[in-house]
Amino acid sequence: MNQQIFKPDRPYRAYLVQAAAGLTAFIPGSLVFGFPGVMGPYWQKTFNVGRAEIGQILFYVLAAAGLHMFLIGRLQERMRPSWIAGMGAAIYGLSLMLLGRASHMDAVYLWAFLTGASSAFCYLPPLMVVQRWFPGRKGLVSGLVSMTFGLSGAVMAPVYSHLFQSFGYMTMTRLAGAIVLLAGLAAATGIRLPPAAGVPAHGSGILSVSAWQSVRTRSFGLLWFTNAFAGAAGIAMVTLAIPFGTARGLAGAEAVFLLMAFNFTNGASRLVSGFLSDKFGRKKIMSGAFFLVGCAYFLLPHLESPAVWAALAAVVGFAFGTLFAVSAPFVSDCFGMAHFGSIFGLVFTAFGFFSGALGPWLSGYLLDSSGGNFTLVFLYLGGLMFLSALLIQLATPYTECKL
Repeated sequence: MNQQIFKPDRPYRAYLVQAAAGLTAFIPGSLVFGFPGVMGPYWQKTFNVGRAEIGQILFYVLAAAGLHMFLIGRLQERMRPSWIAGMGAAIYGLSLMLLGRASHMDAVYLWAFLTGASSAFCYLPPLMVVQRWFPGRKGLVSGLVSMTFGLSGAVMAPVYSHLFQSFGYMTMTRLAGAIVLLAGLAAATGIRLPPAAGVPAHGSGILSVSAWQSVRTRSFGLLWFTNAFAGAAGIAMVTLAIPFGTARGLAGAEAVFLLMAFNFTNGASRLVSGFLSDKFGRKKIMSGAFFLVGCAYFLLPHLESPAVWAALAAVVGFAFGTLFAVSAPFVSDCFGMAHFGSIFGLVFTAFGFFSGALGPWLSGYLLDSSGGNFTLVFLYLGGLMFLSALLIQLATPYTECKL
C-alpha cells in the first residue's frame, strides 16, 4: 500500500501537538472514568438512591457523548480543532464548579450530561489531528490519545478521593473545577492541524467515503454493534468495581484499587493495542481482547482473592481500552480520513446511546432486583463480550467494503 507520509519541517511540532492532544483528552477522561466511581457512594447515601440510579450517571455521560460526537465530527470540518477543545474545557470546568450545589440526583445527571458532551469536544478533535500528523502510524498515535483519556481515571481517582476527604464536597468541586478549566484551556491551544501542503487530500490518499455511504456498509453495522456491546460490558466496571469489592468484605479504600486496576489498563492498553493493531491487524487484536474479558467476567464472582479480582478488573480495562484505541484507526482504514470525524461520531452513537443503558444502568437494576447477585450480572456482561468478539471478526477491511 503506497501512502504519502507527512514529514514536518520541524518534527518537534508534531510531538508538541501529540502532547497537547493527550492532555486535552486526559482531563475529561478523568471526570468520566474516575470521578463517578469515587463519588458514587457519597451520592447514593446523600440522595438516598439505589445502585440503578447511580448507574444512570454513566448513561447520561455516554448519551451526551454519543449525541455530540457526530455533531463535533461535522463541526470540526468547519472550525479549528483548538476552538472546539476550548469550548469543551469551558463546559466541563464550569459544570464541575457548579456541581457542589447539587441538592438532588437530577443535578448530578445534568453534570453527567454536560461532562459527556464536553468529552466529545475534547476527544474527537485530538484524535483526528494526530492521525493527520502521523498518517503512517495511526494506530499508535490514536492509541496514545486514547491511553491518556482512559489512564486518567486511574491517576485521578485517588486524587479526587483525597481532595474530597480533605476539603469536603463543595470546596473540592470548586477547586477541581477551576484547575481543570485552566489546564484544559491551555492544552486546547496546542491542538493544531499540520500544514495543508504536506497532507494528502483525504488523509490516507486511498479512500474517501461520505458518512451516509459508510452507514450502508456491513463493516459499519458490525463495528456499531461491537461498540454497543463491548462498550457496555467494559464501562459497567466503572460503577461495579467498588460495590463488588465492598460486597466481598473490602473496605472502601481497598475496593478503590479494583477501580484503579481497571482504569490503569484501560489507559495503558490503548497504546499497546494501537501499536499491535498496526502490526497484526485491527480485528485480531480486538477479538482476542474481547474473548479474554468474557472469560474474566465468568470467573470473577467465583474467586476469593482481592489480588485476583484486581487482575480480572484489569483484563476488563485492557479490552475496554482496546475498543477505543483500535476502533478509530479501523474507521479510517475502512472509510478514509476525509470524513473521519462524522463517521466515527456515527459509530460512537452505539456506545453513547446504548452502552450506558446496557451496561451500568441495567447492571445496577439487576443488582437491585436480585439482592446484589453479582454472578448474574457478570454472566450477562461476559456474554456481551463473547458476542462482540464474534461480531468484529465478521467485519471487513477497507479493501473489501461494499458501498
